[in-house]
Amino acid sequence: WGLMRNTRAENLSEHSLEVAMLAHCLAVLRNRRFGGSADAGRAALLGLFHDTSEIVTGDLPTPVKYFSPEIRSAYKHVELSARRKMLSLLPDDLRLDYEPLLTGGGEGDAGLLPLVKAADKLAALIKCMEEERLGNPEFTQAAAATRRALDEMDLPEVGCFIEEFLPAYALTLDELNQE
Repeated sequence: WGLMRNTRAENLSEHSLEVAMLAHCLAVLRNRRFGGSADAGRAALLGLFHDTSEIVTGDLPTPVKYFSPEIRSAYKHVELSARRKMLSLLPDDLRLDYEPLLTGGGEGDAGLLPLVKAADKLAALIKCMEEERLGNPEFTQAAAATRRALDEMDLPEVGCFIEEFLPAYALTLDELNQE
């Protein structure tokens, strides 16, 4: 959100934790409600590491990152280079354990990556809702675009989360205690 005025700053650590928790929840919903067999713990772990490259690169604002196919491709290359650099700094005996987490998932992770991407979008939507609730209109268009992107993912567990859990994010602590 670097190009927008934020009421409350967000850091990479809290964002990664939120994405991990949301990815876990989506995997649990997939398993309990939609007959899936997603590894919820692995989904959470992938969520924790999903933006690791930003430790090196910083966060490129979304409008810049997606401005053109050339920029998007170049940024993916920069992210991968950053992940590889981080991997190279680890002791040899630990690299195999961290490589799938730093370079985009390991064997069996392909089915979880859409959940992590959806969790990342949900975290963005929650941030937009928080900013709007605090009177910041700069996030109105971002909220609408993020909601469209979530709808386009066409994941039933995302729809379930939006219907059942997302409304609570619009409540204050006092309102939550009244529920």
